[in-house]
Amino acid sequence: MVEFGKLEREIRIDAAPEIVFDVVSRPEHIKMWWSDDASFEPAPGAVGELVWGDRAGVEPITVVNVDPPRKFAFRWIASDGQLADANNSLLVTFKLEPSGDGTILRMTESGWREKGWEAAVLEEAFRDHERGWDMFLPRLQSYAPSAVVHASGATK
Repeated sequence: MVEFGKLEREIRIDAAPEIVFDVVSRPEHIKMWWSDDASFEPAPGAVGELVWGDRAGVEPITVVNVDPPRKFAFRWIASDGQLADANNSLLVTFKLEPSGDGTILRMTESGWREKGWEAAVLEEAFRDHERGWDMFLPRLQSYAPSAVVHASGATK
């Protein structure tokens, strides 16, 4: 039986950690592989949003950890109208590790049990996120090698 405590995925990306970090932490890149739009500053405590469709789905996010090029984390899926915090939201963490000329990306999404959902709701949400990450992480894997990092460290 699945515990539904932590969703974990690991992929190898043919791009340097600095590039992959920008791809998972900067709105202009996130909208190339995940949400249709994104707006937030990649800084701890920053609040922003991920948008799908014509604002049909809008998820507020709170940036938690920014440690280039090793780690980026944010909270999301808080109860309606609440700012995401440790007691009411899911924590998504991207950890990056150099691997030859590429990067190993380890993604975890935790906080499931802390949401207080009844078992059926928890399982449905967990399975929905599994399907989502299984669709979006390969897009990240395909997109990242084409992302360009300029000498200033900013990507385009």
